[in-house]
Amino acid sequence: MMKLSFTTFRVNCTHPFGISRSSHDYYDIVYVYLEGEGIVGRGEAAPSARYNEFSKDIINILECGISLPDSMTDPVEFSNHVLPQSKGIKSLEVALSMAILDWWCQREGISLCEYFGANPEKMPKTSFTISIGDMDLIPEKVAEAAPYHILKIKLGMGEKQDKEIMNAIRAETDTLIRVDANEGWDLETGIKMCHWLSERNVEFVEQPFKSTNLKDTATLRTQSPLPLVADENSLNSSDIPGIHGIFDGINIKLMKCGNLFEALKMVKMARERDMSIMLGCMIESSVGITAAAHLSPLVDYADLDGHLLINNDPYLGVTVENGKLVLPQGNGLGVSINSNHNNLI
Repeated sequence: MMKLSFTTFRVNCTHPFGISRSSHDYYDIVYVYLEGEGIVGRGEAAPSARYNEFSKDIINILECGISLPDSMTDPVEFSNHVLPQSKGIKSLEVALSMAILDWWCQREGISLCEYFGANPEKMPKTSFTISIGDMDLIPEKVAEAAPYHILKIKLGMGEKQDKEIMNAIRAETDTLIRVDANEGWDLETGIKMCHWLSERNVEFVEQPFKSTNLKDTATLRTQSPLPLVADENSLNSSDIPGIHGIFDGINIKLMKCGNLFEALKMVKMARERDMSIMLGCMIESSVGITAAAHLSPLVDYADLDGHLLINNDPYLGVTVENGKLVLPQGNGLGVSINSNHNNLI
């Protein structure tokens, strides 16, 4: 018999994590555990208020109970039975998807990377995020980011403040930067900032305008010297046809697309349209980040640093060496419990 259990956990940010619309010191996540035949499959739900998802709603669904088949002979069929019970909460859906595939791959003696046909020798480098916050902390944050070689800079506060942030960072380092405006600009600011940023070793700009403002995004794309990457406009595969020709690339986040098979579908659809692909994340622990890392050889860019931005990660999984993602040894996800958190499974 298969058994599902869950627990909650609060991850604490090393520094307050600020973007253009909010700032947080911690995030409440939910772990799900699928057990059977002496195997434990793990999954993580890191809900985002931006998408009206909250841990309390996930807990309510799990407390009411998830119906499971008695056994798993096909992970796709098992998923088709279980995932619809998430009631549209994508972070819960992907947590269940992770747990199912972690369990199955452990049983089969393979890693998720092998299951998806991804080549672990093609692991990309990950960016490291410097969020919006106390300007006096920028030198410290840049120093912490030094081993990762690529910076992800949160902007979207307006031209004056955004330039102050960039200038403060550039006073510390000339490393490659990716900019995320988190829907914070208007068209005039977007045009000015894209031209200004293009002279400062910036690779691309992510989500310059609100997701409802595709008209201005299309206009900006005709004038921007930098590529534009969709985040809030790229929730799942159904969004891709509507943003093709407006954005140059997409950001896939497991917590918003809903499950690992959906992430693969997004990769395929973006490739068919010659759109670049980044794998991103929320603030997550090593369970969620490691799941995404198993897919990372299939994409162009990785922004999988959520576990690097917290100071109490209860699991061990993907690591970063010389800026490059390195998968853990082992089958399934390959994650293990951090010795400081033996109360977890």
